[in-house]
Amino acid sequence: SMDIKQIYVTYLLVTLFIGGGLTLNGCQQNKVYHKTDRGIIVSIHKRDNQTEKLRLEVMNEHIIRITASPNDDFSRSKSLMRTHKDLPSVAWKVHRYHDSLMLQTKAMKAMVSLKTGQVQFMDTSGHILLAEKKDGRTFIPDTVEGSPSYHISQRWENKNQTALYGLGGNQLGWTNIQGKDVALIQRNSEVYIPFILSPGARNKNEAYGILWDNNSITHFGDPHAYMPLDSLQLYNQKGKPGGLTATYLPKGASDLLGSENNHSASTHSEVKREEKDIDYQFLKDQRRFPKAVSLAPPTSVQWEGYISSPYSGKHTFKIYWGGYVKIWINNKRVFPATSFPSSTSNREGWIWRQPWNPAEKLLEVPMEKGEKYPIKIQWIPDGGESYISLKWKKPKTVQQLHQISLASEMGQNIDYYFIAGRNMDSVISGYRALTGKAPVMPQWAYGYWQSREHYESQKQILQVVQKFRQKKFPLDNIVQDWFYWEEDQWGSQQFDTTRYPDPEGMIDTLHKKYHTHFMISVWPKFYVDTKPFKRFWDKGWLYKKSVEDSTRDWVGDGYVSTFYDAFNEDARKAFWHLVDTSLFKLGVDAWWMDASEPDIVSNTSIQTRKELMSPVAIGSSTEYFNAYSLENEKTFYKGQRREKPNQRVFILTRSAFAGSQRFAAATWSGDIGATWWDMRNQIATGISFSMSGIPYWTMDIGGFATEHRYQQHPDKKSKAEWQEQFTRWYQFGAFCPLFRAHGQPPAREPFNVALEGSPAYQSMLYYDKLRYRLMPYIYSLAGDVYLNNYTMMRGLAMDFSEDSLARNVKDEYLFGPDLLINPVYTYKARSREVYLPAYNKPSAGTSIEDLWYNLYTGESLTGGQTITAKAPLERMPVFVKAGAIIPFGPALQYTGQKPADTITLFVYTGADGHFNLYEDDGLTYDYEKGAYSIISMTYNDTNHTLTLGNRQGAFDGMLKERVFRIKWISPANPQSLDFDAAADKIIEYKGKAVTVVLKK
Repeated sequence: SMDIKQIYVTYLLVTLFIGGGLTLNGCQQNKVYHKTDRGIIVSIHKRDNQTEKLRLEVMNEHIIRITASPNDDFSRSKSLMRTHKDLPSVAWKVHRYHDSLMLQTKAMKAMVSLKTGQVQFMDTSGHILLAEKKDGRTFIPDTVEGSPSYHISQRWENKNQTALYGLGGNQLGWTNIQGKDVALIQRNSEVYIPFILSPGARNKNEAYGILWDNNSITHFGDPHAYMPLDSLQLYNQKGKPGGLTATYLPKGASDLLGSENNHSASTHSEVKREEKDIDYQFLKDQRRFPKAVSLAPPTSVQWEGYISSPYSGKHTFKIYWGGYVKIWINNKRVFPATSFPSSTSNREGWIWRQPWNPAEKLLEVPMEKGEKYPIKIQWIPDGGESYISLKWKKPKTVQQLHQISLASEMGQNIDYYFIAGRNMDSVISGYRALTGKAPVMPQWAYGYWQSREHYESQKQILQVVQKFRQKKFPLDNIVQDWFYWEEDQWGSQQFDTTRYPDPEGMIDTLHKKYHTHFMISVWPKFYVDTKPFKRFWDKGWLYKKSVEDSTRDWVGDGYVSTFYDAFNEDARKAFWHLVDTSLFKLGVDAWWMDASEPDIVSNTSIQTRKELMSPVAIGSSTEYFNAYSLENEKTFYKGQRREKPNQRVFILTRSAFAGSQRFAAATWSGDIGATWWDMRNQIATGISFSMSGIPYWTMDIGGFATEHRYQQHPDKKSKAEWQEQFTRWYQFGAFCPLFRAHGQPPAREPFNVALEGSPAYQSMLYYDKLRYRLMPYIYSLAGDVYLNNYTMMRGLAMDFSEDSLARNVKDEYLFGPDLLINPVYTYKARSREVYLPAYNKPSAGTSIEDLWYNLYTGESLTGGQTITAKAPLERMPVFVKAGAIIPFGPALQYTGQKPADTITLFVYTGADGHFNLYEDDGLTYDYEKGAYSIISMTYNDTNHTLTLGNRQGAFDGMLKERVFRIKWISPANPQSLDFDAAADKIIEYKGKAVTVVLKK
């Protein structure tokens, strides 16, 4: 039966797409507005004598905040994502035009209707950038966890059908989210930021963004839940209506993995029954499996029959699975698609995902109303705990496809910021003006990190680092993942002294002997038998449900545990004190925050997850569901800056939220699978996350979880595939904001993946060394992130917004302004298609071409075309934009080995170019006080000159003199990426401007 809350939610979903609800449509009399220090407040008197209010605040010339209240007052709850630093006031004015008000700044306008409350955002010429729908604001009252509140929603018209990006890091392979449905629910491998970014429709002056200030679960697009299969008409294998034919074969996996045979071909005993739904999504659903069937291999399951829909159009099916799966609809394999690259022969055509952390895939299937379509799903679980579900949504209307919609589970007000910009970088700059600047990370963090799940002892860590130094593989950071404590002491923050007899001495050796930094995993988790648990429990700083239910985790026979309440200020201070005294004082350099969604108990329903994180100190778990990681990051950032104010904080977190960047938090994409499919998705995930305002993203090179065939004693075919997959992933990782390998067995050190001297080994060594050669380029990008709110990993739409083809490219990106990165994600591929964007707009009568250069050979190609690029195993296609000035530093084994002298500048002719070389001391926060230097580099293609400008600024330890080696690359003079080759020009730079001319 449906409780009252479900009725309210259903009402919200219905009203959201057909209008209605408690909107700002009222009678047309007694409309009132008044000015405030930053804008206007509009009061709307309704027929029932209720007053609704709408507030428009000028945050700066490019940002207007919209707050709507369903009653006569605005909520005073403090935003978590905002910095709450007062932005400088700017000039603005307001005019009344009949039944509308126009609020205007120097850069934009906002028109609000006094009749409907509808707000439209315009550029200075009056061209509409974005407009709320007239019936687009909805409040549905509810009582949540004892607190009166509202389910809220807002819709905007996307009339120009502009591309949309952002909302964090989905794992669905999307960058452009226009017309998509995204549920903003934090979970392992899915990180959501309620920020939308658009390049605009017409030109570079029309970009905009929406920052949605709400901490609860939010839905972008159609917020209706995916429906169970039995909401379609189902038929069994023989065509009889009622349900699909489900066949459970306890020993059928071996048959399926080697062939496409149906289960009926097997001679093993089977359990067959008719099922109306496929819904084994959560732990509680496991009990619905047939009792006679074990989920451990070699069990297999098949559902087969027919489906029919009452609708015509593209239906969306959502498959959620762990293990191996294939799906056919209308006698066509729809997942994986038939074009999906093959793996080794015994897994060909299957998609695998680790059973304990399932993945999602959305499938668009055209169907006609009333037609019967054959359907078949084959599934092989891969462990005692496996999950699968298949649900669907009806086709979208044209109106739904062409609107922007956000609906949140709980909010006292609707609160969002409209950010206008000349381009997407300026919009992201607006996001950071509101939520905080991203600091410069310690320089070593941009080098290579080595990790695995997990190092087992002090001895093992030191041996691994020693081998990196012996093999001359550059390295800056070694990572201790979980389980460095005694088995029953999770949360004690104490090393197991039998395996780590002298952790302080170990860290000291890493620092002084091996010049390597040390990062450690810290979970917000406490076992009940630890000393910290008892103190935190007595103070009320821990969530209670998992303890009261005696829920056990997966370690040994299982231990009862819970998480601390990161929303409680006293708990945060106590947690930092525990970590400080137990770990930081040993010399730990950086923090790895795992399970920060928070993932108290995995694979539970959303309602159970809310119950597990209750009570929240500042409100309900529903209201603050998505923001836990932000408060957890605050714990470490503020704690460390109090303890050591001038040592840069570095945090790696599995979850994030709007504002995470201000706490020196980078985010990784969670426990993804070690598959080609997962690798391909990471390209889009990284692009999408980076376009959501937070600049530091990374992933587990190689994928975290591996199939059994890769572990322990893999056969020859599996070992060859693993080596190639890891190598391709390593190439990709070398051009991400952070460069790190991590995962379950096999061991992830490059020299443990491939034999020394092999093509795979040589390729990984090449890209590790190249990363360090690129350090002047990469660290300059980091300076630009701080000084100018730059984004390092860039979707092509950011720099080529007028190239319509570039807007939908999701498997290549720019690393900085000039390097076009094209990962290879297909097994045995030795080439891949690459789109070279168009960027020049030549004036009449000129013949300027868009030029791109092959990074390795210097050969030139014309932009605005798709090419087939060579991709031998040893190399990934990388191209350089004409006009680029790329600074390459000396060969290094670690970032602090020596200053960047000499620097080789590769100058790619064919367009004007500019680059700022940023430097600081690499370790302290003195740069916040202005202690950094910038050398401006400009290339003029008309007169073929390169100018190194006067050095601006200074810092302790700065090189006052240095050497620049200049290499000119042109179509007539292609030069390979050879750092030992003679320079075309050598400059001894002493801080004063120097100009050199290209020799033709």
